[in-house]
Amino acid sequence: MDHLTKLENKSIHILREAYANFKDLGMLWSIGKDSTVLLHLARKAFFGHVPFPLIHIDTNYKIPEMIAYRDNYAKKWKLDMIYGQNIEALQAKNTFPDGNCSRLECCKLLKTEALRDTLNGTGPRFRLNHETGEYEREKNPTAFTGVIVGVRSDEEGSRSKERYFSPRNQTNDWNIGEQPPEFWNQYKTDFAPGTHVRIHPLLDWTELDLWEYIQRENIPMVSLYFDQGEGKRYRSLGCGPCTLAVESTASTVEEIVEELRTGKFSNIAERSGRAQDKEDGGGLEELRKAGYM
Repeated sequence: MDHLTKLENKSIHILREAYANFKDLGMLWSIGKDSTVLLHLARKAFFGHVPFPLIHIDTNYKIPEMIAYRDNYAKKWKLDMIYGQNIEALQAKNTFPDGNCSRLECCKLLKTEALRDTLNGTGPRFRLNHETGEYEREKNPTAFTGVIVGVRSDEEGSRSKERYFSPRNQTNDWNIGEQPPEFWNQYKTDFAPGTHVRIHPLLDWTELDLWEYIQRENIPMVSLYFDQGEGKRYRSLGCGPCTLAVESTASTVEEIVEELRTGKFSNIAERSGRAQDKEDGGGLEELRKAGYM
């Protein structure tokens, strides 16, 4: 097998192990390349059907093309699509774009707290009704005990400390020192009641692996990743006010692959355009300890 096929097979194995071992399972879909590749792998693992809900945390500041892409493919692929939101913080304008808190505080409110409350069922959750094409608020949301995430260990420092099956407590707090060992493809999937588990099928993938796989599998990506004639594109996607485009004329997957292999981005960190990382001292460990994706 070639390198990409080995990565694909391992990720599909992790996805099937997660589905076999966790009853209330969901998968985060941020609309970025990582989680979209993860979605493609899930569709492969389960023969075109994704047997668990897709969850998106909508901060209300995502770039509009991301939301349009999400809803288009959720309808096209008949996905069980859910989004969660910190409505209270948004209504109070307690956000960075409104000038009422720092970038990190905004991330904590609109991402970390929204994610926690979406996953445990205490916050508002909206589910796509495929008959009407509209999102409707769930009346009795239940908690997810396991959630699949498109985290890669090479993306930034704190993510390199993750495991394929990574336990959190009931409030999503992450104790790095209590991570279970994972040797020789043996994974711990049996955890104490009340444990919330994050599953990371892409942990060993690199940014280049992703784009080579996207090229091989012809996976549709949101247009923001490609230059539209202005000499700029996004390399990493997040909220509009905190995510900067990079200077690049790459307008195809092939050109992005070339930039990563030998070109201008071969030695530049992927998240260098994410302003909240700089505010957190160049990493996201404190946010991630509290439950950030």
